Amino acid sequence: MANETETKAKAGAIIVPVTLFEQNCTLIWCEATKKAVVIDPGGDVAKIQAAIKQANVTVEKIWLTHGHIDHVGGAAELRDALKVPIEGPHLADKFLLDNVVTSGARFGITGVRDFAPDRWLEEGEQVSIGELTFDILHCPGHSPGSVVFFNKDMRFAHVGDVLFNGSVGRSDIPGGDHATLIKSITDKLLPLGDDVGFICGHGPGSSIGQERMTNPFLTGAM
Repeated sequence: MANETETKAKAGAIIVPVTLFEQNCTLIWCEATKKAVVIDPGGDVAKIQAAIKQANVTVEKIWLTHGHIDHVGGAAELRDALKVPIEGPHLADKFLLDNVVTSGARFGITGVRDFAPDRWLEEGEQVSIGELTFDILHCPGHSPGSVVFFNKDMRFAHVGDVLFNGSVGRSDIPGGDHATLIKSITDKLLPLGDDVGFICGHGPGSSIGQERMTNPFLTGAM
């Protein structure tokens, strides 16, 4: 054992389930710099801020995978509190961010605001936090503007609601399309490699390989 090379973790992460939707708001940070990003602050902003304090990191950005209320409900409030920019999702989800208040009202959610990000994200672009760099994959189907954040070095992705452990994102909602979603997964996510682990928007994470082999939506069982 003494001869084994010790590898220091490049990143840390805490998942903060927020709101009645139990959405996986995710705090990711660069271990070298302690600079952090909050992905999909769907609500319960005080709970998110407590997690930031617990991790003892400095949040410099907010990233959004897509524009649904359970993922963006707390974004404007958190941006104001932390005074950091919001990056993402893709411009195709603008109609969702323009109607956060209306969408929230359908679920009895108050105190949310319509907003625009400081930067829309496109396929092929990159975002970074500290020494960590993530490629942007535009993966429509669950919503038209869904994006996935992929870090090649760590073989890790945050896939939002595109792909789940044993399932895929809903497509029976405005802007959703099942065939488009499956094409996004098949063309964009599966080629990343079976060794790539991911955090998703709800429930436990998984790996590309696990989902390729067992996900009924990808094996043809559904």
